[in-house]
Amino acid sequence: MIHLKNLYEINQIELANKMVAEILQMCKECIKPGVATIELEEIAEKYCADNKVRPSFKGYKGFPFCLCVSLNEEVVHGFPSERIIKAGDIVSVDCGVNREGYYGDAAFTKIVGVVPSSTKKLVKTTKKCLNEGIKKAVDGGRLNNISHIIQSIAKKGHFGIVREFGGHGVGFDVHEKPFIPNYVTTGINYKLKVGLVIAIEPMLTKGSHEIERKSDGAVSFCVNHSCRPCSL
Repeated sequence: MIHLKNLYEINQIELANKMVAEILQMCKECIKPGVATIELEEIAEKYCADNKVRPSFKGYKGFPFCLCVSLNEEVVHGFPSERIIKAGDIVSVDCGVNREGYYGDAAFTKIVGVVPSSTKKLVKTTKKCLNEGIKKAVDGGRLNNISHIIQSIAKKGHFGIVREFGGHGVGFDVHEKPFIPNYVTTGINYKLKVGLVIAIEPMLTKGSHEIERKSDGAVSFCVNHSCRPCSL
């Protein structure tokens, strides 16, 4: 079932997302060579405790952390750890909070130091997919309008598109319907309506669309670098 939100509910979701944005900004400023990804987790934990909000990822389907921190080839659901960030890495951080029953969700990808031009192109192209996807999220439009523009931009840049993961509804829960694929499908073409709150999550790779999973099932990754900024 797809849940449309009223103005009050949208305002509450916006407040939750402002807190997510604050966490992500602190993490972005902290990311540099020599920093362990667990340090980003500690920033998020302290912020949530200080502001009396619940990190919505922690405990969700058994996920043990506040943040997903994914490096280089990792696409989503990376575990914060003692892994050290190095120059030449690209770091994606995904965060969600539950503020008084309303959920926020966003992510960013940061380039650390000097990277190959192909990696810069990957990140730039993925951000363009996000921005152009947002423009297609209008009342009366179709879900496939978002998927189509993301697919078109990715294809033009010769990048792979992760198919198992994508955007989704959000607000009353961490993940809600509709699922928003980053490529055009025949089975999903919901008509967008006022009150729908969605997270658009383009995920491109320098490899193919195929992914692998670690043995714990928590991290999915593709060959070479991947990138996934996200906006709500």
